[in-house]
Amino acid sequence: MMGSMHEDQWNLENGGGGGGDHDHIVEVPASGAITTALLNNKRSGNNKGRAHRMGLMRQFLGNVRVVILGTKLCVLIPAIPLAIIAQCSGFGRPWIFAFSLLGLTPLAERVSFLTEQIAYFTGPTVGGLLNATCGNATELIIALFALRQRKIHVVKYSLLGSVLSNQLLVLGSSLLFGGIANLKLEQTFDRKQADVNSLLLLLGLLCHVLPLMCGDSIQPVNKDDFLLSLSRTSSIFMLVAYFAYLFFQLRTHKFEAEEVDEEICDEDEAVVGFWSAFIWLIGMTITIAVLSEYVVGTIEAASESWKISVSFISLILLPIVGNAAEHAGSIIFALKNKLDISLGVALGSATQISMFVVPICVIVAWIMGIPMDLDFSLLETSCLALSIVLTAFTLQDGSSHYIKGVVLCLSYCVIAACFFFHRTSAILDNHSTSS
Repeated sequence: MMGSMHEDQWNLENGGGGGGDHDHIVEVPASGAITTALLNNKRSGNNKGRAHRMGLMRQFLGNVRVVILGTKLCVLIPAIPLAIIAQCSGFGRPWIFAFSLLGLTPLAERVSFLTEQIAYFTGPTVGGLLNATCGNATELIIALFALRQRKIHVVKYSLLGSVLSNQLLVLGSSLLFGGIANLKLEQTFDRKQADVNSLLLLLGLLCHVLPLMCGDSIQPVNKDDFLLSLSRTSSIFMLVAYFAYLFFQLRTHKFEAEEVDEEICDEDEAVVGFWSAFIWLIGMTITIAVLSEYVVGTIEAASESWKISVSFISLILLPIVGNAAEHAGSIIFALKNKLDISLGVALGSATQISMFVVPICVIVAWIMGIPMDLDFSLLETSCLALSIVLTAFTLQDGSSHYIKGVVLCLSYCVIAACFFFHRTSAILDNHSTSS
């Protein structure tokens, strides 16, 4: 009896039943196995969630390394938070302008990089349209903010300066460095692309010259209405010509462009996913909009503090920042003796500004009730005309060497010096007269 009681107590302590029933003996281990399985499933789920979060974190850090740190201009990235801090803390307005201008430089280059990444997934046609839309996003955003503040002179100078910069500085430096890097090679390119862009630039020049020429023959009472009506009508025709150019380039005569895209894709591949590139593109566009508003709002204060005219800042400094992406890409392709791509980048960007961004600004100003026309005054229009003619003569024979790049770059320097000394002397005369 005592032995049986000890046996039952031993069974109870070790999970067994009193009567030696095997069903009761396996019941507790089965419950423990279920609990263990649930714990293992919970740990496995936690591990999967943790692994998923770690994967997202690694992907984000990889994108930061490629998008933010993947350019030599990343040294200018700290200027972006400095501009925002300076604006929020009421720091000196010239400093806000300087930080914003420096911050726009890497952003413009990275926007071009992200559009190229998206083009790997969308194909050459959609990619070309995306590049046409975002390639000059910085200039367009600055122009729209200047329009909203009714600074029409800033709009005109910045857009004109962008056309001059692409034609003379970007193309000239590409031909210069490409010629030096390929001294023993014959550099040739397809003249058809250069001819088409030159024709469109000449059409844009005609739309600028007519208001300038006809304005002097109109009575002062009707002059403003005439200039606005002619400019708005010409802007509509310029947009029609630009969309015809896009159709020509992307549909009916896209064979050469596809060859270029295939050549690039053979050498490179996408390093950022489609949705990641799209999200980064939206974020950088918003940042460009913020910094552009800072630039437009503080340009007069910077001009007064630095004793440099608004025209020189708008015509020379702003376009150099906005064309940073085109400048870098065009030179890189020229160094590889791919002048067709360099011409497409430089002249294509100039054509976009002249035939798309300028008329869009006139149309938007029309909608906003702002009297913006295509009369860019005599000096500015003359510089535009001479730059177009000079570029057309440079590219007429379908070949290139470094002396052509020297001539184009020096022409840009002469125009920059003209606006610097002309406006500076006017400022000094005004100060001496007032004193």
